[in-house]
Amino acid sequence: MKKNLVSMLLVCVMVLSLVACGSKKEEEASSESESTEGQEEDADVTDDVAEPEETLPPEAEPVELTVFAAASMTETLTEIKTLYEAENPNVTLVFNFDSSGTLKTQIQEGAVCDLFISAGQKQMNQLDITADPEVNTEGLDFVKEDSRIDILENKVTLCVTEGNEAGIETFDDWAAALKEGTILMAMGNSDVPVGQYTQKILAYYELDEAELAANGVISYGSNVKEVTTQISEGSVDCGVIYCTDAYSAGMNIADYATAEMCGQVIYPAAVLKNSENQEAAQAFLDFLLTDECMEIFEKVGFSRVQ
Repeated sequence: MKKNLVSMLLVCVMVLSLVACGSKKEEEASSESESTEGQEEDADVTDDVAEPEETLPPEAEPVELTVFAAASMTETLTEIKTLYEAENPNVTLVFNFDSSGTLKTQIQEGAVCDLFISAGQKQMNQLDITADPEVNTEGLDFVKEDSRIDILENKVTLCVTEGNEAGIETFDDWAAALKEGTILMAMGNSDVPVGQYTQKILAYYELDEAELAANGVISYGSNVKEVTTQISEGSVDCGVIYCTDAYSAGMNIADYATAEMCGQVIYPAAVLKNSENQEAAQAFLDFLLTDECMEIFEKVGFSRVQ
């Protein structure tokens, strides 16, 4: 009887052990299944999250920048144009080269201009409300405040024709020959900066321009390029132009005018108030002051303002 009872107890213990093991295995299987489903759900959620789209910087708006510049800057600014447009493909530079007096008049009459570069202070002053009223006699207000800057210095030179048959080697020779009436000299008109500098040199030598003109020893040009052409073509014996134009045209320079004769030849530049592209105009003006541009200017005789 006792043996049967012990046997029955052993059987019950074994059954309970098997049941417990089965339950544990089912719990572990269930846990693994839930873990796998959770990972799949997480993966699904990750897949459903949209990746951020790549945003490209907006293209700069195209700008046509109109620059009025003294004729003596034709070659240098044309070279700089190529550099600037390569670095700023949205900008197209449009130049208007002429005498500073003519450019000033065009601006005053409403011509579209973003940036003005003059070969003389007078023409810029005539457009600048902050200038001396004795110069800006009409009270014109075209220059954008704080944009005006002196960017370059040039030199006034006496150039002679090829062969120099008149034998002029200095300004002293030039003045003496004009007094004697033995030469024909080319100079800029009175509204052209190079003409105004020439007038100062004539005054320095106490020469009467009106008298010389009446005696037929002066030939005029409406800008420095016209004066240069008269000398290079030999239609005059000599002429007064900038050293930059003399260099560009391969002229024979006889002498340089001193500051005592005609003062410094300073080129001011300024953004104009009525420009619709003031920011772009200022950016180009800043570029003109870089070492890269100064190397181009200095190659033809310009220099930094001292």
